Amino acid sequence: MPSSENLTIDTPEQIVLELPLAGIGSRLLAFVFDTLLQVIVFVVVLLVLVVAAAAWRSQWNFLAWVPGYLIAPLLIFFVFCLYWGYFALFEIFWHGQTPGKRYAGIRVLKDTGRSANVFECIGRNFLRAVDWLPAFYGVGLICIMVSKQHRRLGDYVAGTVVIHDKAMHEVRPDWSSSAERAEVHPEVTKISSDELVLIETYLNRRLDLDPAVREDSAQRIALLISTKCGLQPAPDQSPDDFLETIAREVRDSARFR
Repeated sequence: MPSSENLTIDTPEQIVLELPLAGIGSRLLAFVFDTLLQVIVFVVVLLVLVVAAAAWRSQWNFLAWVPGYLIAPLLIFFVFCLYWGYFALFEIFWHGQTPGKRYAGIRVLKDTGRSANVFECIGRNFLRAVDWLPAFYGVGLICIMVSKQHRRLGDYVAGTVVIHDKAMHEVRPDWSSSAERAEVHPEVTKISSDELVLIETYLNRRLDLDPAVREDSAQRIALLISTKCGLQPAPDQSPDDFLETIAREVRDSARFR
């Protein structure tokens, strides 16, 4: 169930970007998918440990790699790691996504539009123990429903939000300039990774913007890039086409592949 709310971000470059917030439906879908995956992993590990313990009792030396008295401690330790580490580790290494979030097309971001760092990913997931109360994510669901930005307690603590993540292949057909490798101007080396993120975030989200906001944002970003690297749009080139060309040149320069 897509959210009708958007997160409006004023970047340091005075560019306004709007990101579509994920509602309770999308987040619940992701959580159910992740929970099922956790259950499957738990069952597989449990079966392996049970077989190993049975082999130990039967003195099958080639299978007896886990003594029976270690089964309970190992299982408790594994459940602890699976519950607490699953969400945090995936969000750290998959840039704000878990398998469930990727399936549902959503992603965790800072409320500034930047990626959440390691401590923020750990912090927001540490609060799952509170969000779960009194049962079945009661506190978390209530927080998401009453919050304008659909945040649970963990999101408030870490300063994060969950947004709908539009895949690159969904927006690529709207990039009107040639897909062929363009000539790379040396001046594009002056563009930083943060500025590239700004350009590509705008290009990926522009279809969701109000036409007036889209036009103003494109002109502001194009002016920022022109001032930074000295390149100017061609006389018949729109700001969108100019930004697409710049983004491709930066990528083709192999600096941010």
